[in-house]
Amino acid sequence: MFDSEATHARQRHNGITSMAPPVRDALSTVERFFQFALLGMLASGLLALAGSGHLDWATQIILLAALIARAAKVSGWLPPHLSKALDLSKPAIAAWTLAAVCFYPFDAWFLSGPPPSPAATLHLAAILTTLKLLTAKTGRDYLYLKMIAATELAAAAMLAVNLGFVVFLALFLLFAVAALASGEVRKSAGVPETLARTGQRAFGRRLGVTSFVLCGGILTMTAGLFFVLPRAARGALSRFMPDRPRLPGFADKVMLGDIGRLQQSSRTVMHIRSDQGQTLVGVRWRGAALSRFDGQTWDNPHLALVKLPVDRYGLVNLGTAPQRRPGREFEYQVQMDEIASDTLFFAGIPETIRINLPQIWRSAGGAFHVLAGAPNGLAYRAYSFVEYEDAPAILPPGKLEAWEREELLRLPANTDPRIALLARSMAGDASSDEAKARAVERRLRHDYGYTLDLPTVKVRDPIAYFLFVRKKGHCEYFASSMAVMLRTLGIPSRVVTGFQSGVFNPLTGWQVVRASDAHSWVEAWTPTGGWTVFDPTPAGEAASDGLFSRVALFYDAADQFWQDWVLRYDLQRQVVLASRMQQSGSQLRFDWIPDASLWWDQNAPAARRVAAILLSLALIAIVLIFYGPALARWWRSRRGVLRARRGEGEASDATLLYGRMLEMLEKRGFQKPPWLTPSEFARVLPASETAVLVDDLTTAYNEFRFGGRRDAAPRMLRLLDRLASMP
Repeated sequence: MFDSEATHARQRHNGITSMAPPVRDALSTVERFFQFALLGMLASGLLALAGSGHLDWATQIILLAALIARAAKVSGWLPPHLSKALDLSKPAIAAWTLAAVCFYPFDAWFLSGPPPSPAATLHLAAILTTLKLLTAKTGRDYLYLKMIAATELAAAAMLAVNLGFVVFLALFLLFAVAALASGEVRKSAGVPETLARTGQRAFGRRLGVTSFVLCGGILTMTAGLFFVLPRAARGALSRFMPDRPRLPGFADKVMLGDIGRLQQSSRTVMHIRSDQGQTLVGVRWRGAALSRFDGQTWDNPHLALVKLPVDRYGLVNLGTAPQRRPGREFEYQVQMDEIASDTLFFAGIPETIRINLPQIWRSAGGAFHVLAGAPNGLAYRAYSFVEYEDAPAILPPGKLEAWEREELLRLPANTDPRIALLARSMAGDASSDEAKARAVERRLRHDYGYTLDLPTVKVRDPIAYFLFVRKKGHCEYFASSMAVMLRTLGIPSRVVTGFQSGVFNPLTGWQVVRASDAHSWVEAWTPTGGWTVFDPTPAGEAASDGLFSRVALFYDAADQFWQDWVLRYDLQRQVVLASRMQQSGSQLRFDWIPDASLWWDQNAPAARRVAAILLSLALIAIVLIFYGPALARWWRSRRGVLRARRGEGEASDATLLYGRMLEMLEKRGFQKPPWLTPSEFARVLPASETAVLVDDLTTAYNEFRFGGRRDAAPRMLRLLDRLASMP
């Protein structure tokens, strides 16, 4: 007996020894999977926050570099000396943390603005996150990183209002499920003397699939929340952050370079659609008109705002526009994006405006504004008259007031005298003011180049630098230069900021106007035509019609659906949806629904029987859906046992009976590792009556399963009955 026990002990020892390498491999696999899942959480939270447009480039670069360094370290791509350099000691971590905290006041006062500065706070958080990311080793460190990732996503939920947030939220959930699941496996696998319960082949792939399935289930079950949380976030945001950042370049004060920086972004600013289906190609969307220039900044000296009355229907009647040139009238609707300015944009001269606000304001130069407290994602309709810019005037203009003419002819102090000489040279022999302006416009378009690259050096006189040194720039420099040159010629002029027509999206029927469509042009007063539009900026590079452009239109269509039916899904849109459903129902001939209620009243007993039958069928269907697979498995098991008792079992029934034995053993505390064969498992069990029964059952199983001996099936059943009756 002692020899038998010693033999079993050696066999158990050999079995455990053979399991050690797979367990160590599993720990390595689980660790890598966990590390990359955690990096995925941080990356998706960072991308969601960056997509909101409220994270500056410096912070993005710092965090992205830290993520890449951590990924290289985890994957083993980092050279040993660099990997060792990232393993900072506790005193070094404390020193870096103290340096970051000491840098915060300097950043807040001199780099990011006076405190409280959100940018400086983000910089401090980015530095501390980077330190934790590069040095994380313990479970507490990983918990901190998970909390940081969740904070990133929560901040993005408050700031982001586009469809991209949903994509990053799905990615975050996927990585979060993977990190939490692998973290539990990692914790369990790291406990000493713990037997691994599952196989280790393709562990990362199987756990990844499981995480993906769980993430899909979470998104499916909580899909309704996507239609609630963003709108709740907008409400909270309007309460706690009423002064959200707006687009630069469309206020009553614009610095040279604001429009150029704006043009480097492809963010959507607004969507526009003509009610008559008219094309909007070539239409300019006018914002603010600025008259005073100090050489660096355009603004309006008269900041008085005129309040425009809005009636109870939301209508502002501005009167019929004076039609000094031929043109066209059309009605259109505008949907402003969250990042747009407080300036309203119109085509030509608006005659009526319909807006869901109690008041709007008009400033000097004909610009329209909404004051603080206006809802994000503003929408309005307008009816405008748009002149044909190149058509000759058909009505003489009125007179320009003396004070206004003086203001529109004022030049910046210390204007370079070469500018006046250049203006006279460009105007040539033109006799009228309009002809002179057209000549200057043509020369600027022909002699100078267009570029979005901003000047790399700051100069005292940007206009002279543009005209005589650099000779290339973006629309602000062309418009400002022409306005200054016209003033030297005695022609009143001002600079207008707005947008070009944008791109038509055939998927939605809306015109998409992006930040890259921002534009500046000139309005000059001539005795024959009054205010006349001039655009001296040469044509830039044409937008490509490739795959990227088409994908961008698809994304814009999805994002507009998100904006319309999630963020802006108010009572008005509910009424529109109900109306459309009613029309669809009429087209599908659902007129029998009222007749159904009449039939119910006339045939109440029969109707109740039909309803009871339908309800019973529905309940049976629900039971089959939830319990059908379990019942099918029980029925197959029952049939297999009956066949085995009759000696008519099949080879697959041997596997079924062996599985029943494993279930009984598992209840007694014995679980078979997947990497052991049935014979090996029987040999490693402790010496006991149970081990003897398992050995006999394994022998019968091999005879039945692989030897084709059906008479072994009744013997397996008897042994199973004995095993089940044992205490």
